[in-house]
Amino acid sequence: MSLDSLEPSPISQTKQDPAWKHCQLFVKKNANGVKEELKKCTYCGKFFKGGGIHRIKEHLAGRKGNGPTCDQVPSEVRFLMKQVLNARNSGAKKNKTQIIISTTPSVDHTPLKLIEAPNLGCSGGGVGNESVDGAFLGSISAPNLDLLANQEEDVATSNVSVDGRKRRRDLNASVLDPSASANSNGGIDFSSPSLVPCEIDNVFANHARSKSGGTPNSKLLVNHDEEEEEEEIGIGGTSMDRKKRFRGENSLVAMDAGIVNNDIELERKKNQEIQMAIGRFLYEIGASLDAVKDSVYFQPMIDAIVSGGTGVVPPSYHDLRGWILKSAVEEVKHDVQQYMGTWRRTGCSILVNRRYSQKGKTFLTFTVYCPERTLFLKSVDASAIIYSPDALYELLKQVVEEVGVEHVLQVITDNTEKLIVAGKRLMDTFPTLYWVPCVAHCINLILEDFGKLEWINSIIEQARSITRFVYKHSMVLNMMKKFTFGNDIVKPGLTPIATNFMTLKQMAELKLCLQSMVTSQEWMDCPFSKQPGGLTMLHTVTNRSFWSSCILISRLTSPLLRVLRIVGSEKRAAMGYIYAGMYRAKEAIKRELVERRDYMAYWNIIAHRWEQQRHPPLHAAGFYLNPKFFYSLKGCVHNGIMSAMFDCIERLVPDTKVQDKIIKEINSYKNAVGDLGRNLAIRSRDTLLPVEWWSTYGGGCPNLARLAVRILSQTCSSISYKQSQISFEHIYETRNCLERQRFSDLFFVQCNLRLRQMVHKNKEQDYMDPISFDCMSLVEDWVMEKEVCFEDCGSSDWVSLNPPTTNTMQLGALVDDDAEDLGTGFDDNEIFDGSK
Repeated sequence: MSLDSLEPSPISQTKQDPAWKHCQLFVKKNANGVKEELKKCTYCGKFFKGGGIHRIKEHLAGRKGNGPTCDQVPSEVRFLMKQVLNARNSGAKKNKTQIIISTTPSVDHTPLKLIEAPNLGCSGGGVGNESVDGAFLGSISAPNLDLLANQEEDVATSNVSVDGRKRRRDLNASVLDPSASANSNGGIDFSSPSLVPCEIDNVFANHARSKSGGTPNSKLLVNHDEEEEEEEIGIGGTSMDRKKRFRGENSLVAMDAGIVNNDIELERKKNQEIQMAIGRFLYEIGASLDAVKDSVYFQPMIDAIVSGGTGVVPPSYHDLRGWILKSAVEEVKHDVQQYMGTWRRTGCSILVNRRYSQKGKTFLTFTVYCPERTLFLKSVDASAIIYSPDALYELLKQVVEEVGVEHVLQVITDNTEKLIVAGKRLMDTFPTLYWVPCVAHCINLILEDFGKLEWINSIIEQARSITRFVYKHSMVLNMMKKFTFGNDIVKPGLTPIATNFMTLKQMAELKLCLQSMVTSQEWMDCPFSKQPGGLTMLHTVTNRSFWSSCILISRLTSPLLRVLRIVGSEKRAAMGYIYAGMYRAKEAIKRELVERRDYMAYWNIIAHRWEQQRHPPLHAAGFYLNPKFFYSLKGCVHNGIMSAMFDCIERLVPDTKVQDKIIKEINSYKNAVGDLGRNLAIRSRDTLLPVEWWSTYGGGCPNLARLAVRILSQTCSSISYKQSQISFEHIYETRNCLERQRFSDLFFVQCNLRLRQMVHKNKEQDYMDPISFDCMSLVEDWVMEKEVCFEDCGSSDWVSLNPPTTNTMQLGALVDDDAEDLGTGFDDNEIFDGSK
């Protein structure tokens, strides 16, 4: 279903049923002029056609039998809907009389129960100072966009997907016209582009037929939009008797519903008072508001307070500095010791991050990665040694010895010159580990170089002119959210550079929505559409060349953004996927640009940055040991991959006898000998994580399996957690030794609690408001003016902004796991060779 096939429609104020607050209304006009009404659940995104608001109530309440139920509705909303339905049912039971079924054929009054329940869909600051030579980048011109002319519309619309389930409850289908609402496949026909805003109409009027097949007889039809009531035929059987009983039932239902609504209103006010109390506290202390959505400990805190009843005694200032902090330190240290026990089997990676204080001092933080959890180790004031390779080497050496040389496979840092020198020296001292630059840092630099190309930079600036204008005016922002079904056009990434390309992709996917907006009557009537920014937006959004370039840039950079997400994922270790991810990135560029002279220009940018990675053998070895990728190779394994595997064997396995055994076991792996060739093992190549696969089926080659588990259990990025709110100065400038140790322990607890919650937190579902302070550093260039301007701030009233919709329409193909999206098949030797 295309985005322009639905028109949001306002819900009339006469609709008083509480369920209307939890759904959205859309209207479509068919070719024959008939308006069709669709209701969308606010929480799960399912669409309903017909059934009135009663069907939505059953959906939210979890009542099975008449259609799908919502699995994302908040508990308080589900409880409310159950109360409303129970009140209705109890009212009906009180007035139940003996039912005599009429033998005279009559038109069934039950409205059409066709449910369409699809999830409607359409379709990560700079990290370094390195740059590619300006003349080199300037020589890369824009590709021929004429080749994309016929592809543009396909891309914009191919991202739209509808899948649905329908349930028919009609007791007499012969009185309905099946062609009026369903296509030949049994689904709703959204092919008509003719859509108009409208109020809620009777969507069943055109479906009902009289028993004679002529014009519908309204006396024989019962259609309640607010409630579906069952007509009861008593002994008297007269029309007046039925009407009296019907009115009686409605009166009792209304009374019961009134009591329920009154209770709900009292509960709502009580919750508002609680939420206001929490808000006042957070506002007064100046706490970061993203803690409410980011911290997994917020709700447990509320639950613990509620469970204590009215006699809960809050902790005092001295409690928080005393026994509570002491208990938290002991709890975290116990966790650290527990996870350190897994390092012997999986090995670990030491991650080194550079941080800066408000006073310009440089600090290095050390964390230890293993698949079970990343642990914060310590932080060091490195201001005096950051430019000394010898001093940095001594610091790295000390940390490696503290963790245990036998556990460490790699030390990951950024790619600065001094750390490169220190890292090489560290490898000389410890011949059983690698120093590796951060892959996320490298990918960010590649994207930065792409953005410096003149034609790409021009498109980015044009797109920014749109977003700055939209996010400057509340009226325009509300209108945009309406036409994009609640989606933002700015998409924060892991870094500001990643934000540039994620936002271009987001805008390309919302192309039709934006075009519908600037050509609508609502936009034409908007005073901001006549301003210079509005006119520029109209010109850009209706410019075919702009969208062709946006789509091409998105195709060129999306695979690199996927690699960035893979290395930052907490779901699985990235080592078995990074090599395949880079292969797919180069493959996509070659596929899009076709001509060798065109795609080699972008390949050379990648090669320039990737060479600074020193081609870490661990990446290629991880590819080789991932059974999903290895067994999809056709022919001989590329010599570069095999050489990297041998390098890892020699470096990570110091015992030469064990090395020889591994070489023999590699042949068993190649030929899928023993358990490796079982049908179970073959099927599990695509379903089990690589480490799990080796642990399950690698018993026949124990030495190779042990090495595979250690390599495949590593990460590729030093980006681990959000920076602590505790100022580094508090720790290192406090002159009292006791208080300094207290701050140090507090910092240790905070960092490890943040790392612990990353395991449980689903970051993909987080909504990030582009204009919130918490993500401003990532989107600053997209939502802020180049210069401070105050003259038209009157049009920027945040109070008039509509609240964000957390259940927006899914954009793009829904991919649960970026690593799984890499697929199989690696047969292009030119990509493996990486020749210039």
